[in-house]
Amino acid sequence: MPLFMDVHKNVEGLTAEGAAEGHAKDLEVQGKYGVKYLHYWINEEEGTVFCLCEAPSKEAAEAVHREAHGGIADEIIEVKEGY
Repeated sequence: MPLFMDVHKNVEGLTAEGAAEGHAKDLEVQGKYGVKYLHYWINEEEGTVFCLCEAPSKEAAEAVHREAHGGIADEIIEVKEGY
């Protein structure tokens, strides 16, 4: 299944706890769309979040975020793992 990295920029009030809560909500919803969120990274100072998932499409990855917490990514990029 394709891998996607999404980027959320300028997230106001971003905290590690808030990001963990959002990720947990994604995990609750992901199966409905055939998506598997794998990891996420944050930069609290810049208000940036990166999420890595396996998904059948960009649209499916976006649908999980929309339903789970409404935090739509600024970019969703298909990526391949480096070795």
